[in-house]
Amino acid sequence: MLIRKEEALAYHSSEPAGKVSVTPTKPCRTQRDLSLAYTPGVAVPCLEIAENPQAVYQYTSKGNLVAVVSNGTAVLGLGNIGPAAGKPVMEGKGVLFKRFADIDVFDIELATEDPKEVIRTCQLLEPTFGGINLEDIKAPECFEIEEELKRTMKIPVFHDDQHGTAIISGAALINACEIVGKPLADVKIVFSGAGASAISCADHYVRLGATIENILMCDTKGVIFEGRTAGMNKYKQRFARQTELRTLEEAMHGADVFIGLSQANCVTPEMLLAMAEKPIVFALANPDPEIAYDVAVATRSDVIMATGRSDYPNQVNNVLGFPFIFRGALDVRATAINDEMKLAATYALSMLAKQDVPDSVRKVYDVEEMQFGPLYLIPKPFDTRVLTWVAPAVARAAIETGVAQIPVEPEIYRERLEMRLGKSQEVMRMSIHRAQRRPKRVVLPEGDQDRILRAAQILVDEQIARPILIGNAEKIRQRAEELHLHFDGAVDIVDPLCCPKCDGYINEFVALRHRKGVTPSEAPRLLTDPTRFGCMMVHMGDADAMIAGVTQHYPETIRPALEIISLRPGVKKLAGMYMLIMPKGQIYFLADTTMNIEPTAEDLAEIAVHTAEAVRGFNIEPRVAMLSFSNFGSTRHPLTEKVRRATELARQRAPWLEIDGEMMADTAVTPELLAEYPFSKLTQPANILIAPSLESGNIAYKLLMRLGGAEVVGPILLGFSKPVAVLQRGAEVNEIVHMAALAVVEAQTLEPVGAD
Repeated sequence: MLIRKEEALAYHSSEPAGKVSVTPTKPCRTQRDLSLAYTPGVAVPCLEIAENPQAVYQYTSKGNLVAVVSNGTAVLGLGNIGPAAGKPVMEGKGVLFKRFADIDVFDIELATEDPKEVIRTCQLLEPTFGGINLEDIKAPECFEIEEELKRTMKIPVFHDDQHGTAIISGAALINACEIVGKPLADVKIVFSGAGASAISCADHYVRLGATIENILMCDTKGVIFEGRTAGMNKYKQRFARQTELRTLEEAMHGADVFIGLSQANCVTPEMLLAMAEKPIVFALANPDPEIAYDVAVATRSDVIMATGRSDYPNQVNNVLGFPFIFRGALDVRATAINDEMKLAATYALSMLAKQDVPDSVRKVYDVEEMQFGPLYLIPKPFDTRVLTWVAPAVARAAIETGVAQIPVEPEIYRERLEMRLGKSQEVMRMSIHRAQRRPKRVVLPEGDQDRILRAAQILVDEQIARPILIGNAEKIRQRAEELHLHFDGAVDIVDPLCCPKCDGYINEFVALRHRKGVTPSEAPRLLTDPTRFGCMMVHMGDADAMIAGVTQHYPETIRPALEIISLRPGVKKLAGMYMLIMPKGQIYFLADTTMNIEPTAEDLAEIAVHTAEAVRGFNIEPRVAMLSFSNFGSTRHPLTEKVRRATELARQRAPWLEIDGEMMADTAVTPELLAEYPFSKLTQPANILIAPSLESGNIAYKLLMRLGGAEVVGPILLGFSKPVAVLQRGAEVNEIVHMAALAVVEAQTLEPVGAD
């Protein structure tokens, strides 16, 4: 994946700077709120905690708060760059904790390389945090720090650089050995690398059943052997073997397993050929492995390969571990993360890989087949099931080994975990991956705008679409160069003033609109409008989708589309839908918000069915609420009667659809209120809200966006025969990319069966 310097800097520097912020979880708007949040009200929980220290988990955020602590001495592959330079990484770690396990993080960068100062600082922080994740601290100091903190502290302490790779690669190793039919206790394992991660991996493999005498470890000075003094420490000494072998090349002869945690390209094809039958190779150096994946599989057809990269099978990614391990530990208030909890995480990942993979996961990764075998040893990082497998396993191990302070009921706990993370991220991720499978041509009429140009670069880099930029070619190229963008022939630029196909477009436009007042003499002028020209490109088959609106008002964008793009067969009403992603991750779809001012009952029924069908395309089972100002006949009025009838018509059109109405908006989305109507056809709160009029729908989504903090994607237009997307005026780069991905997916859906 190509990430450009300018893109990375812009991502981190856009307001507000950095990647994390603190968001209050309680209201503080009135004097009473202030008195509860601070003095005098805050004294009450203070006294409760003073009397019962465990009450701190009940009255503060400690139970869901982790410190990511680093001194910047071993940051990724960048080395000792210092605490301030390492802060973006620690913030990123916090993002992953939150994204994958809903754990809050404070990142703490320490200006010291003295292990004793790091230890003392962490000890002093114990009252604040539910756990400590040590990060990017060089060996051997990291061992000393973690050992002393585990000995002296009563909250979980975990050095991810050591244990994360061990836990995930351990699961892959168990499964790889099963596939090749070699018992773990019998395999000869060679390590390239003897730092924190390698030593922890070796220790963990021994706990899993490997034989320590079968492990050969190599560092920059060669094989670690009995009697060697150069570059040794007590942690390496445990793996010193009585052997005449001195080099990695010699060690590789007859080896069953190679574990690379060192540097790129240190393993040659000849070394791979010298390994035993059915070799297992985990080349985990990043970004370039010890031996390239393509080289390895070309050299040995029987090799089972894993890397740290996402573009090859079997990615060993620490994000499969630390968020879920801490989740399980925090939820039982564990006083430590012990070896049994790490083993539980490994076994959970190993077993999950052998389960049937849901369609939703396969769609995210754009593959038809995904099943346990040489190309699928461990679950994928974005498999949402990892949370509900690993965290409960870790929690159970904590309880069984006596480090848990509270119990959890397994089934209830699993349900709580599933509720922590909504579908919002999965929806956009799935759409992007589906788009990447068969990219389409997306025309962008506002081709000279900076945000459009930056979005086009991402669409190219991520292989989501082939952008077509409309505008003056020289101006567009010049501005792209000023922005340090490099399209490398992957973007088309079309100028309506000198396009070779202009005459054909003009003739077709006249044929479409000659009974709507358009004359042959007027058509050329009308087609100089970039949006109208873009619609003609889509209509004529020279583009697959169009996205516009970043600089113009909605009517200016939609009007040309209505003139040129036909509706799908059977569709009578075009409608607009917004995807609303709420701050806590809930996702709702709201329609019609853009097109029909006063829809009839028949219109509303059609809109509801089209919206539900579109939502099903996101792998979400639709539950539709037909909104009004009354609940199920509580107010008799022509407007409520219209919605009630629309509900009946929608049921007739789509018997499969879970739908009810008329109902108030709060009833539709609140479980407690919905439970007051046990006869309702909605088994759970609605995720699709059909507004009774354009006025109400438009007001609702704008209020949710501006006051409710919803992230808005759309409008997604329903009913066109070809994809047309209207951006919100002033849309940001990511919004443009998301809309392009949705348009590409729609184009894929609309193409004839069997088309390329």
